[in-house]
Amino acid sequence: MKNLALHIIATILLFGCGNKTQEPTKEEAVEKTEVMTETVTKPLLRHVVLFKFKDTSTEEDVAQVQEAFNGLPSKISEIKGYEWGLNNSPENLNKGLTHCYFLTFTSEADRDAYLIHPDHKAFGEVVGPHVDDVLVVDYWTN
Repeated sequence: MKNLALHIIATILLFGCGNKTQEPTKEEAVEKTEVMTETVTKPLLRHVVLFKFKDTSTEEDVAQVQEAFNGLPSKISEIKGYEWGLNNSPENLNKGLTHCYFLTFTSEADRDAYLIHPDHKAFGEVVGPHVDDVLVVDYWTN
């Protein structure tokens, strides 16, 4: 670990203290990125949820679901990252799934705690009447 830290410091000094008018080569930039990525990142558990809403659900119903889902990260501490958005792919391959929610966890235990959390269960009561289809994919980042 000490050798890795020294290697990182030496790499930063090598690239950071040189002639400012000379850009590093592509190979040097890739090597620096790989070294930094190695030490900074660790696998994260992603939880992707896609919804297709019922034709009978109103815009207000969908807005209520969005608001309820958006409130979960402030209520469930195991959620370490959160994004959401609407499909805008021109490929027309979404099979009616329009809303994507992207959650990050640091462990399967955190994800599992989220799944049984009372606030997640309450969200299920809000979304249930309006969902025509749902797709969930969990994966570990590489």
